Amino acid sequence: MVPNNANLQGVRVALTGGTSGLGLALLDELLARGARVAFVARDSRPVAKVAASRSKAVGLVGDVSCKNDIYPLAMQISGLLGGVDVLVNNASTLGPVPLAQLADTECEDFETALATNLLGPFRLTRALLGSLTAAAREHGGALVLNVSSDAAIEPYPTWGAYGASKAGLRHLSRIWDLELAAQRVRVLSLDPGDMDTPLHALAVPDADPASLKRPATAAREFADAIAAALYALRQPVSLEGEQV
Repeated sequence: MVPNNANLQGVRVALTGGTSGLGLALLDELLARGARVAFVARDSRPVAKVAASRSKAVGLVGDVSCKNDIYPLAMQISGLLGGVDVLVNNASTLGPVPLAQLADTECEDFETALATNLLGPFRLTRALLGSLTAAAREHGGALVLNVSSDAAIEPYPTWGAYGASKAGLRHLSRIWDLELAAQRVRVLSLDPGDMDTPLHALAVPDADPASLKRPATAAREFADAIAAALYALRQPVSLEGEQV
């Protein structure tokens, strides 16, 4: 059993969307548990502000929806951290704002949702796979955590672009988890629930913040899940290939 406050001392984490909402809360939770974190966001000013007050984190400017940003980001992340034990694909976009029914969704907005929520995580995971598998060989396991949503399962009207992209990410995670199991790289997809974040406020402006989960609560849950997954992966393996 892994304690809820399990530390992540020395664990090297790459985190996208790290300057607001769940990403910022998770950055702080990971740092509090001893992890070393390289976080990514699109806008240079928030990246600089967040990094300036967190000495054990390094901030990188990049857009995961942009194909040309992916490999430079992956190279910087691996170089700065000396490898990657955990990748958290957290950066997300709604697509159209305000939300719209599919028939009223512009193709460009749908493409943006897919590029950010599905293609971005696919490309960045693929670009960092060498670092992740190397970490798995050295330490016994590595982890990719993709941030999902109940919209990946439930067909909510007006959430079509977001829901379709998150559904794709959820299934991608399940396939990759099977394919990478022999290399001891887990790929998880977790839904943090409805949170009081800027993204949720854009989607549902009239929502009562008091009725929503605090990002810090979800961040603790995610950090616990990361610690538990790494703990399970890194247990000794017998000659018969079973964990002992």
